[in-house]
Amino acid sequence: MAHFINPFTDFGFKKIFGEEISKDLLISFLNELLRGEKEIEDITFLNGEKLPELPDSRSVIYDIFCVTNTGEQIIVEMQYKRQANFKERSLYYVAKAIAAQGVKGPAWQFDVKTVYGVFFMNFTFDKAQRGYCYHDEPTADNMLSTSIKEGKMRTDVILADRDTGELFNGKLRQIFLELPYFNKKETECESNFERWIYVLKNMENLERMPFKAQDAVFKRLEDIGNLLTLDSDQRRQYDNSLDNFRDNAATMAYAESVAREEGMEKGMEKGMEKGMEQGLEKGMEKGLEQGMEKGKSTATYQIAKSLKSLHTNTETIATVTGLSVEEIDKL
Repeated sequence: MAHFINPFTDFGFKKIFGEEISKDLLISFLNELLRGEKEIEDITFLNGEKLPELPDSRSVIYDIFCVTNTGEQIIVEMQYKRQANFKERSLYYVAKAIAAQGVKGPAWQFDVKTVYGVFFMNFTFDKAQRGYCYHDEPTADNMLSTSIKEGKMRTDVILADRDTGELFNGKLRQIFLELPYFNKKETECESNFERWIYVLKNMENLERMPFKAQDAVFKRLEDIGNLLTLDSDQRRQYDNSLDNFRDNAATMAYAESVAREEGMEKGMEKGMEKGMEQGLEKGMEKGLEQGMEKGKSTATYQIAKSLKSLHTNTETIATVTGLSVEEIDKL
């Protein structure tokens, strides 16, 4: 029986990070995420829906949208399902928040405040997308799997000079957290940031809340995330959110399975076609070696027939198969 909410559900994620009563948890996590860069003292939650300025434009709804006490805006998103153009979507989200700061009239001199986009991802970009294939992601039933290959869990994106790497403009920041790459055990977590990631990734399956001795924030997380603290209405909302989460996970797993099977079938068909083509062009060298060892077997004659049907000249067939011209002419 689960003791804690699943933070990958819409309800769970917003319960932990998106409510005024628990904003100290978000502040704690963000300070660990940005340790050595900035210290956030307070945040104010903003309306997460950004309506379009033009009738045909698209609105944006952020999971969590807040502003710090020093004016920086922070978007926090939990993305469980892989999406086409996810990088582009995340860029659009951050750019939308930057553009929304514009003020009409000549008095505004583009005093843009920094916008951070923090994206929790329960899938991973592959090397090409770093083009757009993904490693397999955990389903609801194997969330603790450590079969994902080692990779870079955190990616920080900044605007920098391509040649020198020097920061050009710090007003746009994106931080991608590819959770399947994090496979540390409880005893291997060395920092509060790693402890946060460990708990969030494994929370639904924990029997107890770890790390309370290291930082009181995990005691707060235990209280906020405890299923027993939910009232009947909250429990109903959570159960509905959890059902949607599991349905999505099952649908994704099935779609991936079908895609893999279809991909394998098409790959085998193409591979066989290409292999036959290459084999015929090369005289099916491997088959011929075996055929030559056994003599002029039925297989050798079949190869000769195949080559002959492709209008290969007799001399080439003879060279490839070892048959005489007379034997080939009789086929």
